[in-house]
Amino acid sequence: MSFVYLLQSEVDDTFYIGSTEDVTKRLREHNRGEMYYTRRKMPWKLLYYEAYGTQALARERERQLKRFGSAYTALLKRLNLK
Repeated sequence: MSFVYLLQSEVDDTFYIGSTEDVTKRLREHNRGEMYYTRRKMPWKLLYYEAYGTQALARERERQLKRFGSAYTALLKRLNLK
């Protein structure tokens, strides 16, 4: 099982989208500063995740969400997910 997850920085409310096979472990890694891109905006909180049967499907969904870019971020803010 693979997952796509959405994190939000508790510092500046920015979002991060990623994929993993273990959401809990990955969140811990982000909050320990082990991920280069996210270490400057720690701590992170998990807002949402989706489960997929394969890593390929999860990564395709991750790419899809990232392509939405600022439109996706605007939608999240409208839904009060901050």
